[in-house]
Amino acid sequence: MNEGHSALLSLGLLERRLEQSFAGRLKQLDIDGVRTMCIFTTHTPVPAGHDKFPRSLVSQVLGREQVSLLSEAEAWEGESLNMTYLALRFSGYVNGVAMRHGEVSRGMFPAYDISAITNGVHAMTWTSPAFSELFDSFIPGWRADNNYLRYAISIPLPAIREAHADAKTELFAEISRSFGVQLDPKLLTIGFARRASTYKRADLLFQDAERLRHIARDVGPIQLVYGGKAHPHDEGGKNLIRRVVGGSGALADVIRSVYVENYDMRWGKLITSGVDLWLNNPMRPQEASGTSGMKAALNGVPSFSVVDGWWAEGHIEGVTGWAIGSSEVAE
Repeated sequence: MNEGHSALLSLGLLERRLEQSFAGRLKQLDIDGVRTMCIFTTHTPVPAGHDKFPRSLVSQVLGREQVSLLSEAEAWEGESLNMTYLALRFSGYVNGVAMRHGEVSRGMFPAYDISAITNGVHAMTWTSPAFSELFDSFIPGWRADNNYLRYAISIPLPAIREAHADAKTELFAEISRSFGVQLDPKLLTIGFARRASTYKRADLLFQDAERLRHIARDVGPIQLVYGGKAHPHDEGGKNLIRRVVGGSGALADVIRSVYVENYDMRWGKLITSGVDLWLNNPMRPQEASGTSGMKAALNGVPSFSVVDGWWAEGHIEGVTGWAIGSSEVAE
């Protein structure tokens, strides 16, 4: 089961088991039997990922018998049906989606043994054409076994720079065609593209506009590429996009920037492979894993990131990128 949305599956399995056994009252043996059939992956510490429904609604939708069965199974959280707790109750194995997220989840649900399996990305899907050709030349077996990518450390730096320049040219050409924005390939280009959720803090870079202006003028010119959609009902996410666009506009005299509209997988691949630095600044410890930085890494792009989610495992200071702040779990 992925997230608690599918947790009613476990109730269905329990009902089927009771029907087949002609059992009367629910026994621990029945619960244990369902647990042997269920594995649960929890994906986020964010409250929106842990649905709760009042007993009255559950009774209306599922019926009184199911409400009674849930009570026998001790699957209620007070007067609410917490879908995450339901999945935890009936799963024999539970995991988070990164080592750090496993720690956070064990703190949230201390009564349960929660492991961790770190998320990943499909390398061939997210590697740019330029880097795919580079890997084919220097690491012929990478497509069949991604573990071979560890040998990328032996690829000559000039070859990596050339492949990155090609990916950057492709991104800038598509931005020019789609939005009429001309970006300079010689400038340090920072990328930020992911779901427009408030905890991901896409607008953090603009919290101190004058400092950002100083950096662009006195330290070195930069340009920004943003992307990401908000859920149609997420007003906070929509406002986040508005603040990014507004902040970019206010600094247009010193920083070239673009917010990619209609962000999708195609744009995701172009941006993660074509920028020079990948920015990630979620509110800890709410980033369960994150995967955009993995996509950037496949294309030789380092991350500048809060140490949360997968980055707690992928971060090697000055090698794979740079940390923002400390590595403590909570801020």
